[in-house]
Amino acid sequence: MFRLSFRSMKNVISLFILLLVSSGLTAQPSADAEIQEFIDKQYPSLDTLYKYLHRNPELSSQEEQTSRLIADELTSLGFEVQERLGMYNLAGVLKNGEGPTLLIRTDMDALPLEEKTGVPYASTTKGTNAAGETVGVMHACGHDIHMTVFLGTARTMVEMKDQWSGTLVMVAQSAEESGFGADALFKANLYDKVPVPDYAIALHDNASLPAGTVGYRAGAFMASVDMVDITVYGEGGHGAAPHTTKDPIVLAAQMINSFQTIVSREINPIDPAVVTVGSIHGGTIYNIIPDEVKLQLTLRSYSPEVRNQIVEALHRITKNLAQQARLPEEKYPKISIRDPQTPATINDTELTNRLVTVFKETLGEDKVVETPPNMVGEDFSRFGMQDEKVPICMFWLGAVDPQKVKEAEETGTKLPSLHSPFYAPLPEPTIKTGIRAMSAAALELLVE
Repeated sequence: MFRLSFRSMKNVISLFILLLVSSGLTAQPSADAEIQEFIDKQYPSLDTLYKYLHRNPELSSQEEQTSRLIADELTSLGFEVQERLGMYNLAGVLKNGEGPTLLIRTDMDALPLEEKTGVPYASTTKGTNAAGETVGVMHACGHDIHMTVFLGTARTMVEMKDQWSGTLVMVAQSAEESGFGADALFKANLYDKVPVPDYAIALHDNASLPAGTVGYRAGAFMASVDMVDITVYGEGGHGAAPHTTKDPIVLAAQMINSFQTIVSREINPIDPAVVTVGSIHGGTIYNIIPDEVKLQLTLRSYSPEVRNQIVEALHRITKNLAQQARLPEEKYPKISIRDPQTPATINDTELTNRLVTVFKETLGEDKVVETPPNMVGEDFSRFGMQDEKVPICMFWLGAVDPQKVKEAEETGTKLPSLHSPFYAPLPEPTIKTGIRAMSAAALELLVE
């Protein structure tokens, strides 16, 4: 049998290395290593940016200062920026040779909540809500994280322009929380004003995944959302003489109980659906039966068929109970569904699988988690629902201190959720991981 001596083997290895060096095939620093090095240099300014955004939140459709900040930053990086694309929506375009077009989106708005996190950079901002009331304002859904990752990714992609080719479109969206922002963006004809993307991607921070991780789901990712107002009419009178009235409070209670059977007894158990009554208002004082009661509901589903089935059931149940109460037809309950509806977010399977491969290579397989569908809603869905059928993918960004996640798992306690006044992401690992993941995705999709 032919054998090489140890010295001969060393000579062969040395020759092989020499050939690699001379041919330029030696391992080069990975793109992720370059990204991490750049992020580390940028992080002090990104931390300042994040804390500024957290301290200075703006409510839906009021993001004037936030959009100005983002527009200025994108402009300074060389993007051609268009503002006021419906509300405070804006888009920046950076062309870098021939190649695909990628759209990355962030949202900007905060929630009408008084912050109770106790962090040193907590918001003390007050704002005026749609009803004209003075309210606390807080980034309780992490849009400040989203914007910081968004701008960090824009900086990274400019820094690494020699490693990609194509067009990068950065969109900062107004009024995601109210559901109006993306609708306004496309009513302003976004895809006529920027190059139509070959892909559109976004991320959303997650209040149960540890910082340093990302979560994904191909296909059904977030549910559709309908906001429903129901006015229940009656015939009021004295609380001591209920027999002379038709009590809308009792009627509303019957309706609320009956609504619970829509999902449990009318919808196929394998089809996700939610019917929640989130608000009930009626009456003024102890001993007066009022003339009407107002209900507010949220409906969630993943298919138009299930959504239509729920809406039909609401109309049928409310009408039948009004008839049972012997109300005249003109006093049947009035149902109105707010426009626009938020459609379900359905991630493109091929695009999602492609990004998952990149995330695992970048972050490590143990840092990339498949997650179940979620019944929260996101109007990012609209970016893939125009005449131009753009593949979309939104992924989760873990944002919780890993030690707190571990403690919650061990003790069974619940972590503060998104939209909680106690929700406080762990900034540095969350932001750095978000930029690494989003930049790696962008470099993958903007192939030279």
